Amino acid sequence: MAAEMRTETAIRRLCERIAVRGGVARVSSLQREGWTRYCIRMALERGLLSRVRRDWVAIPGADAELVAAARGGVVLSCITEARRRGLWVLREERPHVAALPHAAGHKASRPVVHWAEPLVPRHPDVLADPIENVLTIVASCQPHEVALAVWESALQQGLATMDVLARMPLPAASRRLLAEAHPFAGSGLETIFAVRLRWLRVRIVPQAWIEGHRVDFLIGDRLVIQIDGGEHVGRQRADDVAHDAELLLRGYHVIRVTYPQVIDDWPAVQDRIARAVGQGLHRVR
Repeated sequence: MAAEMRTETAIRRLCERIAVRGGVARVSSLQREGWTRYCIRMALERGLLSRVRRDWVAIPGADAELVAAARGGVVLSCITEARRRGLWVLREERPHVAALPHAAGHKASRPVVHWAEPLVPRHPDVLADPIENVLTIVASCQPHEVALAVWESALQQGLATMDVLARMPLPAASRRLLAEAHPFAGSGLETIFAVRLRWLRVRIVPQAWIEGHRVDFLIGDRLVIQIDGGEHVGRQRADDVAHDAELLLRGYHVIRVTYPQVIDDWPAVQDRIARAVGQGLHRVR
């Protein structure tokens, strides 16, 4: 009876230890920590663990993305890991993972696999890239404006710092982003909007305060751009209309667009803003 109780206790502690790691762990690493093969085998037989891959096990309810990474012999990276860390990501149509150029075992074709040597070496137990590797892969994978938005999101949240990144042997694409990024930028949409209108060569101020209210963008001195999301209904919509009227009375010009228009129909949005600038609506008259 005492031996059975010790086994039960050991199995419970083993599962608790694996849970701390996101619910997935390497068997060889567990054994190096002192967990016996018998304890691991008993947990597997009782359904408290499942075998993900030859050297990997998981508890029920483990992080599904980590399980998939262990099964595929890859690590979560690029925009997938950026999204998991709470960074601004435009869209993620397929999972993005990373593997060493000589890695074997990954056979799934659905994810986007980045085959490259990591900037920061990956421990064999790690299933998600460190932020420096994530940002470096984003720089080479995503369009410039989207990559810049992810970088600025990481800097703004304190997940990365410009000093640390500057000391690393960054590839050229990452160097360009580091030189352009601002650590106190707002949302990714603000970054994309400003980058796309940089050619206008007029002052663009995000989150500008006018008459006691904050507007999304102020172009020049008098052209206000407001980007409506799904929450601009009901009372919020009424407040927005009232603020627009107040701005108009004070000599400002307001253009409202929606988030989908900015992301999916940018040429029309750009044309509207360019025409307004062409008419001088951004200047004091």
